[in-house]
Amino acid sequence: MSRRWRYGLLLFTLALVACSRGEGDQGKAKGARPAVPVTAARAEARDMPVQIQGIGNVQALATVSVYSLLNGQIFQVHFKEGQDVKEGQLLFTIDPRPFEAALQQAQATLSQHQAAVAQAEANLARDQAQADNAAVEEERYKKLVDGGLIAREQYDQILTAHKSAVATVDADRAAVINAKAQVQADAAMVDNAKVQLSYTAIRAPIEGRTGNLLIHQGNVVKANDIGNPMVVINRVHPIYISFAVPERFLEQIKAARAAGPLGVEATPQGQSTVARGTLTFVNNTVDTTTGTIQLKATFENNDNALWPGQFAAVILTIRTEPGAIVVPSQAIQAGQQGQYVFVVKPDSTVESRPVEVAFANGPTTVLRQGVKAGEQVITDGQLRLVPGSKVDVKASGPAPSPPAGASR
Repeated sequence: MSRRWRYGLLLFTLALVACSRGEGDQGKAKGARPAVPVTAARAEARDMPVQIQGIGNVQALATVSVYSLLNGQIFQVHFKEGQDVKEGQLLFTIDPRPFEAALQQAQATLSQHQAAVAQAEANLARDQAQADNAAVEEERYKKLVDGGLIAREQYDQILTAHKSAVATVDADRAAVINAKAQVQADAAMVDNAKVQLSYTAIRAPIEGRTGNLLIHQGNVVKANDIGNPMVVINRVHPIYISFAVPERFLEQIKAARAAGPLGVEATPQGQSTVARGTLTFVNNTVDTTTGTIQLKATFENNDNALWPGQFAAVILTIRTEPGAIVVPSQAIQAGQQGQYVFVVKPDSTVESRPVEVAFANGPTTVLRQGVKAGEQVITDGQLRLVPGSKVDVKASGPAPSPPAGASR
């Protein structure tokens, strides 16, 4: 074999080996699965509030419609509509002159009849003295007639005079009683006239905020004109929020309330201000139509953040779960065997791990078991994963904080 031919055979062999190695490397590259890009978050142990959220309606603690108790003309209005007023504060004055005149007339009648009582008592005293004298005379004449010293006719005259005096005294006593009764009636009339006069000053029955002024100076009002109040007052310090929760929470609420006051947070629609109050009322029956139980929370409302008639997002905190394992809610997946999460192992592969969910709290979920604090769970990219998949974690962080409310 010539040297030239041997040299060509060597080159062919080297080229064949190089091609074989290239094809082998290419096959290996095709067989390897690339890492799947995902996002993950670390499970955390934290104290988590167990909360119920709903929508409530703001209600005044008390609402009073103010009416006149008299027929009369509005003499003066002493406040501006929308003004805060104190209990007992003067709101309206009805023209008092007719009622002042009625009081003066009643007082005059009372004085007149009081004088009549004095006169009747004086008459009684005078006639009683005369009757006493007549009794003495009758006794003296009786002895004389019994002794035959005077005629029977004389004694009979004295006896008649005595009886007449006694009858006069009896009549005087009746007159005194009648006069005193009249005085009592007159005194009642005076008291009534004073009450009527006091009604001309219409005062706030409760502390609160006045609404639209429905009557003005110079208008004539009727007594107890139901349906046409002069003004409506709402007590807004403190204030209620009424809301309903599903009846399945009733036992938890009762147990938690027995342990102490339950806090309630409320955020009126369109506002960021959070009002904090206390649960003060649990209704005594479940609404069978809706399957809910009515609750009320009381708020001080010193900043007037809550307004009667508003709707507000309400959050009732039942208790706090200490050291709860928390993961982002989006990490929870549902499968044929139940709920699970993908957990990132130290070698950057994932395993599918069953979990038991305690409750969801907005963007976070509390787990009873399945994951430990510090482990990474996949929060995005799960659809491209199978157990054992290699992952490239693009972002990692703690579980998000819960929002201002949640449902158990």
